[in-house]
Amino acid sequence: MNSRHVILAALTAALSAGAATSALAADSKGKEKCYGIAKAGQNDCANTAGTHSCAGQSKVDHAPDEWKYVAKGSCKAAGGKTADEVKAEAKTAKPAKAGQ
Repeated sequence: MNSRHVILAALTAALSAGAATSALAADSKGKEKCYGIAKAGQNDCANTAGTHSCAGQSKVDHAPDEWKYVAKGSCKAAGGKTADEVKAEAKTAKPAKAGQ
């Protein structure tokens, strides 16, 4: 009977993880990442600097490397930058290699 409980617990965990992933995917449809608008502790996931990998770990308001999901097309109005803009800026801001 003990192995039955273990199997049941594993099955429950697997189903819960799948449901959470589906909910997150459904929630992000029609939305985009908007950088620089999240208040401290209200970011949606990892930052671009790689200093954390979870939601709610932003330390300051409006950090340029923290993001929140917003309705597509509304990022500019919120005063933020889209993921594409942040990626483009990162490419142009890369330092030149030594000796160049």
